[in-house]
Amino acid sequence: MADQMTPSALPFYGNPVTYAPNMARLASGGVVFDAAYTASPLCSPARASFMTGLLPSRTGTYDNAAEFASDIPTFAHYLRNAGYRTVLSGKMHFCGPDQLHGFEERLTTDIYPADYGWTPSWDRPHERPTWYHDMFSVHDAGPCLRSNQLDFDDEVAYTAERALFDHVRLRDDRPLCLVVSFTHPHDPFVISQRFWDLYKDVEIPLPELSVGDVALQPHEVRLREVCAMEGTNITAHHIRAARRAYYGAISYLDEHVGRLLDILRAGERFDDTVVMLTSDHGEMLGERGAWYKMSFFEGSARVPLVVHAPNLFEPHRVTSPVSTMDLVPTLVGLASADPSPLIGPLDGTDLIGHLQGHAEEREVVAEYLAEGAIAPIVMIRRRQWKFVHSPADPDQLYDVRADAAERVNLATDAAYSTLVQSFRDEVAVRWDFVELDAKVRASQQRRRTVNQALNVGARTDWDFTPSYGASTRYIRNHADLNDLEAKARFPPVVHAVNERRLQQ
Repeated sequence: MADQMTPSALPFYGNPVTYAPNMARLASGGVVFDAAYTASPLCSPARASFMTGLLPSRTGTYDNAAEFASDIPTFAHYLRNAGYRTVLSGKMHFCGPDQLHGFEERLTTDIYPADYGWTPSWDRPHERPTWYHDMFSVHDAGPCLRSNQLDFDDEVAYTAERALFDHVRLRDDRPLCLVVSFTHPHDPFVISQRFWDLYKDVEIPLPELSVGDVALQPHEVRLREVCAMEGTNITAHHIRAARRAYYGAISYLDEHVGRLLDILRAGERFDDTVVMLTSDHGEMLGERGAWYKMSFFEGSARVPLVVHAPNLFEPHRVTSPVSTMDLVPTLVGLASADPSPLIGPLDGTDLIGHLQGHAEEREVVAEYLAEGAIAPIVMIRRRQWKFVHSPADPDQLYDVRADAAERVNLATDAAYSTLVQSFRDEVAVRWDFVELDAKVRASQQRRRTVNQALNVGARTDWDFTPSYGASTRYIRNHADLNDLEAKARFPPVVHAVNERRLQQ
């Protein structure tokens, strides 16, 4: 799992510049979904929905500081009940005291805080949070020696690689579900020199649409305010540098993906492993003058999704819209033929039919309930249509197959009035906006009060601290030295193992 990785930056979605051979090879042998969408274009809500198969309005994870309730089953719970060993390495941005949510083991801490400090306020829409995105990530883009992101993802990669080796060489009889969740290519747009040097400025395309090329929607205007986009002069040089670092971050990520896949191959587990590649949401990369995510434009809301299991599914591409929420019933379906463990109804539907090559036209629904919004924003993506609605803003309707850049909002075109009204009628049935608005605002008020109190006096943090387990690592006196060395060596020396067995 990547963070903020948009499909348009990947070679197997048509990008001619980005160097990502390992992910491209995975895609060439797998099922590639051309229209996969996040359930919410923001980290925590997207990830809670990815893990539960439920929309943010049902998980209560409205924004990046909303607690993910422990009593909601995740795919980690379902697979654990099915006999799987469930392991997480990396980011999942869980807020609240539960930092596992069904995972039996968590190998790293998170890169982001687990408290309520990043709670937004819809009651103060023009008050820009000091902790939120600004344009320095773009303005200061370039190469670096180290960064928070590199420190974190190097640890994620190391612990994930070790976990794969441990699973193979220690011969755990249970099947393994390992989630490796990197923070790249999320901003800030910096990357080490080696990956920066894979690209040249002249290779980096500028956005198809600049900020003045299309009329901005009200939510876009608010996002420009909340991210301080208007106060910084962003030139073509800045844009190219940010995109170059972003492409370099994908190449860095691709190298780690390749190392993990190589371990599966070396351990003779590759053919028996279902490998999935996705992201929590996308990245606008300067399109429409916008950066980061938080909207339902394609760059922000669409995500890569690849399922590689050639022993089960022939390589092909799927054009129908699907959601990251669909992965919960899909994972349960792959782990067991019995779907009864699922606690429903879910907002996701399993992808088994798509994986088997059956053409099934789907629809996708999504929500945004966080920074920059002043009321709930929802999306329905069906066939070529994308409909975006908020009680606070004019409707948006795009034909994303004919107008991939979403230049023309058809919602005000009389020729589409019947279609727009049908979407409005459907939205009114699906969502109670008055109730949802009240729930979000009440949650924000509660969390701001609690956060203020928890920062008075002695502070107790919820951030996950991995257990190192020093007493059972390397060489210790709990086991015979030769046994320890033999178990740690991979691949094992067969004759030495047999000799020790005979001696015993």
